[in-house]
Amino acid sequence: MEPVIEVSHLCRTYQVAQKKAGLLASIRGLWKAETRTVEAVRDVSFRIEPGEMVAFLGPNGAGKTTTLKMLAGLVYPTTGTARVLGFQPWERHDAFRRQFSLVMGQKNQLWWDLPAADSFELHREIYSLERARFDRTLAELVEMFGVDKLTRQPVRELSLGERMKMELIASLLHEPKVLLLDEPTIGLDVVAQSTIQRCLREYNQRKGATIILTSHYMRDVEALCSRVLMIVSGRLQYNGQLGGLLDRFGRIKLVRLQFEELVPEGLDRFGECKITGPVAELRLEKNRVAQALSAVVDLPGLVDLSVQDPPLEDVVAMAFGSGAEKP
Repeated sequence: MEPVIEVSHLCRTYQVAQKKAGLLASIRGLWKAETRTVEAVRDVSFRIEPGEMVAFLGPNGAGKTTTLKMLAGLVYPTTGTARVLGFQPWERHDAFRRQFSLVMGQKNQLWWDLPAADSFELHREIYSLERARFDRTLAELVEMFGVDKLTRQPVRELSLGERMKMELIASLLHEPKVLLLDEPTIGLDVVAQSTIQRCLREYNQRKGATIILTSHYMRDVEALCSRVLMIVSGRLQYNGQLGGLLDRFGRIKLVRLQFEELVPEGLDRFGECKITGPVAELRLEKNRVAQALSAVVDLPGLVDLSVQDPPLEDVVAMAFGSGAEKP
């Protein structure tokens, strides 16, 4: 089966103006501007198969949004190639544009002062959707997102979570085969995040859509994606299963000890120790866990003991740090 998205040695550089301090330097810059080259994306290659939901992770400025914009055809690469649904995105063929959507959590596509339903009608005209198909799809999406009573309300009167649901509905009306999501749950509360996660998962199952998701909320990643692409300083640092991320970068184990009453003194000799009431949590290197367990298992008052992986947020933060290039 052919991949839906195939990226090979993709690079994107920018020329950024450098302005020196001082009046004379500013005047001199009017005649001879100084610039420096910024490599936003460097030699990135990956493949995504039909129906996959893939997380695209990285710190701010890593190149995630630039990569998504190239896959959407909004930005030309400096070098390298990409194929999405068999098309070269930046050629912007109509047949390609009818099969994908790009949703950016910090950008609006709906008319602010009009009800979302009016913007949906505009999308129907833009994509030349048949009335029967449009009505059927809209009814499905409205039911899925649970916003039946909100579509006739001006967008400016909706909450942030409600607006994001409307943005997603607008992006799904033409039933795209590829969905590029850039921080779709940014700023949303836990309830709104969970609703959007459920709806995206359901849409993927119903339509078989291929989804790339960037997010700083690890709940989104754990709920939706089994595979992770990680980019740091423009370079792809990891391409594999979510569980493999823990194996590769999760050097730390959390040892949780619960005592009947007070935690004994001296546990910090094993490593970083956090004490909350009768519970102590040790953060240990993997190779020190066995030694620590043999020493603490006979401590007086110990009633429970567990060894866990650290939260995914911690693992990703460690991965970012290990992959970042030194200035």
